[in-house]
Amino acid sequence: MVEGPVEIVLDDGTVARSERFMVALCTCRRSRIYPWCDTSHRPRERAVPTPEDRNPS
Repeated sequence: MVEGPVEIVLDDGTVARSERFMVALCTCRRSRIYPWCDTSHRPRERAVPTPEDRNPS
């Protein structure tokens, strides 16, 4: 977490800016909005219905 506003120079020389008062930086590079974190690093759990849920009595 970094207090904003923030300016980051990326490896290719482009500058990413955020005017937010607090921003999370992505360090895993999975984020679709890199260099900002979108929580893509978190494991996702699928809701798999139990056999009781599939065939209610």
